[in-house]
Amino acid sequence: MQTHQNRVAVVSGAAKGIGQELAFQLAQRGATLALLDIADLSQTRDLVEQAGGKAIAIHCDVSREEDWNIAGERVKEAYGRCDILVNNAGIYPNVHIDDMDFRTWRRTFEINLDSLFLSSKVFVPMMRENQWGRIVNISSTSIVTNAVGVSHYMATKMGIIGFTRGLANDLGKDFITVNAIAPALTATPGTRDLPDAVRDGIVNRQAFKRMAVPHDIVGPILFLTSDDAQFVTGQLLAVDGGMMKVG
Repeated sequence: MQTHQNRVAVVSGAAKGIGQELAFQLAQRGATLALLDIADLSQTRDLVEQAGGKAIAIHCDVSREEDWNIAGERVKEAYGRCDILVNNAGIYPNVHIDDMDFRTWRRTFEINLDSLFLSSKVFVPMMRENQWGRIVNISSTSIVTNAVGVSHYMATKMGIIGFTRGLANDLGKDFITVNAIAPALTATPGTRDLPDAVRDGIVNRQAFKRMAVPHDIVGPILFLTSDDAQFVTGQLLAVDGGMMKVG
């Protein structure tokens, strides 16, 4: 089903996990990809090509304004436009407040939250040219947990919700939607080393008693980046197996 035919999608954190699966699924649906990461992107690019798609791979430290500017130039040169931006890159350092230094705090904000501002400044003007755009930011269900050692991470993920809602207001006149999803703890390379007790504690709070896999998270992003979501903006969608229940 070619729901994203002729769309150009920029995906950060595309080398593995949710970002890699998303790139593959977007390619299957007709999108052309710009893949961003500091890690090797060759595997993801191969998957996109296997799905019949086209991709450029861009080395990008999402905390650096210069890297975003270069990424924007590469996308403009290769494709002439950007229709979809998915800010998927993020870090999850588990550090108790007693042991945290200010650099760890700031680095978490630079990657998880500041990067959304930087990416928007680069790619929103391209979307505005065509009066069409989809931006999806990745928050987290950690905002409703009692996990220890993630105060800095939770602060960035709450910040993402505020930024998403504010940006949605700013860009409504340009027919650009801005939404966020809050995934459950997902089985990716980034969560592989979490203690079993942490994983079990989260899964046991869900209606579905299993960890999410990237495929579970990608479906809602595909919807939010499609024509079908043209009247959905400023929203947070929990994709968490029933952890954040209504009421």
